[in-house]
Amino acid sequence: MTPTATPARRALVAVLASAGLLAAAAVPAVASGSASTASAPSFSGHADSMLRLGYQKAVAVRVLKGVFEQGDTEVVDRFVRSDYIQHNPLAPDGAEALKNLGTSVHQQFPDARYDVKRVISEGDLVLVHSNVVLAPGTRGQAVFDIFRFQGGKIAEHWDVGQNVPEGSANGNDMFSTVSRPRTEQPGPAWLTAYNKELVTQAFDQLLVRKDLSAVDRYWGSEYHQHNPTIADGVEGVKAGLGGYFEAFPQLTVAPKRVIAEGDLVAVHSHYVNAPGERGMAVVDLFRVRNGKIVEHWDVLQDVPETSANDNGMF
Repeated sequence: MTPTATPARRALVAVLASAGLLAAAAVPAVASGSASTASAPSFSGHADSMLRLGYQKAVAVRVLKGVFEQGDTEVVDRFVRSDYIQHNPLAPDGAEALKNLGTSVHQQFPDARYDVKRVISEGDLVLVHSNVVLAPGTRGQAVFDIFRFQGGKIAEHWDVGQNVPEGSANGNDMFSTVSRPRTEQPGPAWLTAYNKELVTQAFDQLLVRKDLSAVDRYWGSEYHQHNPTIADGVEGVKAGLGGYFEAFPQLTVAPKRVIAEGDLVAVHSHYVNAPGERGMAVVDLFRVRNGKIVEHWDVLQDVPETSANDNGMF
């Protein structure tokens, strides 16, 4: 059955049709229009579910760019819950704290750019992969932001950030898409469940159980690596992770959440190299084609000793 096409719904559909612009960091009108229904629309059914995912992605990008590029506090009032839960260790809880952070960053770095590379959404979660450059001419950071939505507004946030190095062991940067088709957009939605299960199994076998034979089973011969310390290709990941496992035989990797859309699957995890260490917050993003993992991006951040909030990074 076709959903009822109310004027507000038609406007939302028209805006979300431009979702392909997200990778170029365009700001969809749904997140900046004046219609009151744009702030927290309600969705039901399969078609509405797809609209909800598009809406969440548009809002996540609008908030990131509004807060950190423009110091826009109104976008927080419209799209972030007042009881916003923060997991970034440098920031306190609450929407007011987010507004203060955005104002401070914009004052100190008026030319800051949140260059969004790819966005995926599943359920109530959105993952945004970006190159955050505070000062022109610098390489900036690779950042993964994860948002949880509740009632059409952002309720919770996790992130992981890593400085972008000058070069890499594989010749790839930390952001580009090398595998074909060379697009930052996620593939068809009907692939989501299969690819999520495949990556979940591959991740468990390779990183949780530390079984390198998983590479032969789940990785494709055309495999492209964006971790700057690991060589390209299947042999590169075997050598890189093999050396890592040998160096840290008591390594534990605990997945916390998995977010998938189409051919892209992200795993947010806690890596601890040795007992007693605080470890690292890590997001691994995989691209799947024809039942094989063909590309990988990641960001790693040490878990600090102290935090501005009591929520932890996970």
